[in-house]
Amino acid sequence: MRRAAGLPRFEMRIGMIQIRQLKLPPGHTRRELVEKAAGVLRIRPEEIGSLRVARQSIDARKKPEIRLIYTLNIQLKGTKEEKVLARLRKNPDVGPVQEAVYRFPEPGKEPLHTRPVIVGTGPAGLFCGYLLAQAGYRPLLLERGEDVESRTKRVEEFWRTGRLSSDSNVQFGEGGAGTFSDGKLNTLVKDRDGRNGEVLRIFAENGAPKAIRYESRPHVGTDVLSRVVKHMRERILSWGGEVRFGTKVTGLIMKDGRAGGVICESGERIEAEAVVLAIGHSARDTFAALLSQGVPMEAKAFAVGFRVEHPQELINLSQYAQKKPEHLPPASYKLTAKTTEGRGVYSFCMCPGGYVVNASSEPGRLAVNGMSYSGRDGRNANSAIIVSVTPEDYGADGPLAGIHFQRLLEERAFQAAGGAVPVQRYGDFACRTGEKENQHVPSDFAPAIKGEWKFADLRGILPPPVRRAFQEGMEAFGRIIPGFADDAVCLSGVESRTSSPVRIPRDETLQSCVRGLYPCGEGAGYAGGITSAAMDGMRAAEAIASKYQRPQEGKQNGTVSE
Repeated sequence: MRRAAGLPRFEMRIGMIQIRQLKLPPGHTRRELVEKAAGVLRIRPEEIGSLRVARQSIDARKKPEIRLIYTLNIQLKGTKEEKVLARLRKNPDVGPVQEAVYRFPEPGKEPLHTRPVIVGTGPAGLFCGYLLAQAGYRPLLLERGEDVESRTKRVEEFWRTGRLSSDSNVQFGEGGAGTFSDGKLNTLVKDRDGRNGEVLRIFAENGAPKAIRYESRPHVGTDVLSRVVKHMRERILSWGGEVRFGTKVTGLIMKDGRAGGVICESGERIEAEAVVLAIGHSARDTFAALLSQGVPMEAKAFAVGFRVEHPQELINLSQYAQKKPEHLPPASYKLTAKTTEGRGVYSFCMCPGGYVVNASSEPGRLAVNGMSYSGRDGRNANSAIIVSVTPEDYGADGPLAGIHFQRLLEERAFQAAGGAVPVQRYGDFACRTGEKENQHVPSDFAPAIKGEWKFADLRGILPPPVRRAFQEGMEAFGRIIPGFADDAVCLSGVESRTSSPVRIPRDETLQSCVRGLYPCGEGAGYAGGITSAAMDGMRAAEAIASKYQRPQEGKQNGTVSE
């Protein structure tokens, strides 16, 4: 019996033993891990045939005695698993395990006369294209920005000179906005179908560290992610796919109320029965163009705030009770609060040892983001501290009201420091008179920012209710992490691109009511990060493959130039 459209198939690996809650100190050797596992199973180390780390996390509850906690999947030499499990049946941390291996669905029955067209090469579009290309669908990927190598040079030039390219920047270009971020690969999306594991496997297969497959908070950093993205593109090309850069889609070809392809800014019209819309959360002009053609959209809640920087040693001390811990990554945090007015305040995209970056994409407007390299070895930690906002806050009506709200905040941020990233000490932002006692952050603490920055007044950027919530959240977090709300802490803004303020509704087949259009990823309002966007792109690929046969070999998309 066929599975429902869009669902992958699985292959189960059995005959393995899982050990949970196995603890060792940081810096241990592989041999020590094997010996500890053998001790738990009451066997000799030589009887272990294979040992795979399924999960690794850090236990810092008994500072400074930090421990690594492992979940291990083990195969024994010979057929001894049943005897070992019978002997340890009263141990709740030892048991049998089955591993699910992701399998892409078999092709559907309907003929596909043209290659699928994918608009955008962020995580959603890239993974959609990767799976379709691997399965023989020869997708055509269209990207308004540049390839990752050219894009990196363009972004670094912008940070150095302030000259902005509206189509190739921190938001647009190969790899999407996540390319210039911390490269975090964790997700809160429930993974009943094995897509999360497959995303991490594909990343590792294309050059990311193997450890991302088991770390509880995996990350790759912008430098590694750039190489991975390039390698994935090369794989797509080798499997018969095509990637076009500098190709901005400005509308849809409509045929009898359904999508029949895309219209490019150059005037080229590319026919396609399946159009995947993976445009990212910042393609404001594309949202407006599609809305004018009748693609249904709705405003949705998101969050805004400021980047907050602290000395990384302060965060290490809070989390590990050590300023410079050995054999441990730079410490991170995750904070949430509820204000007296009922708003949620939380940390977002925390970047240990990272940088604040000018992430603007429109002239006269300024947005910031956080970024780390793979080593996370910068002197500062930064995170967005953001406040939930809803359509009632936007000051406008209609599906694009959230974009109107974003633009207003970004214009204020741009004006605050004449186009440079505006920075303000938290004590000045909070209008404190006199210095607080027991300050943990030195008064000469300096920000680490990619792009020109200047001290300025941030108080007028956020609406008063949002500003009050931000400050209340900061004070709450200061009671959790000593020094978090010190006077010398640096704020920069505005953090306005946390997620899409727009949702493009779709049904269980992942299509809009404009049939043939598959909205996916962050821009469609169905994801919030690199991994969740990649998983959503996989779902779009599965939906197309489950519906359609592979296009005939040699058959190209019909194009007409105007």
